[in-house]
Amino acid sequence: MVKMRLKRLGQKKAPFYRIVVADSRSPRDGKFIEQLGYYNPTKDPIDLKIDAEIAKKWLSTGAQPTTTVSKLLKIAGIVE
Repeated sequence: MVKMRLKRLGQKKAPFYRIVVADSRSPRDGKFIEQLGYYNPTKDPIDLKIDAEIAKKWLSTGAQPTTTVSKLLKIAGIVE
């Protein structure tokens, strides 16, 4: 199964995430299929960038977003 999820980067207590499409069996920070964008929760307001065309393509092919990624897709205006 293919999932849209967050890949954690950054230093200790300063997280930075990439939104990626990965196989559900791969580790959190392991191999991924494609990168959709990034999310930086430490900035105020949050720094969020998602490529809408690629995200819609993966959603249409059956990729399942995690709960956090689905909230971020709603914030970005990609999903209602």
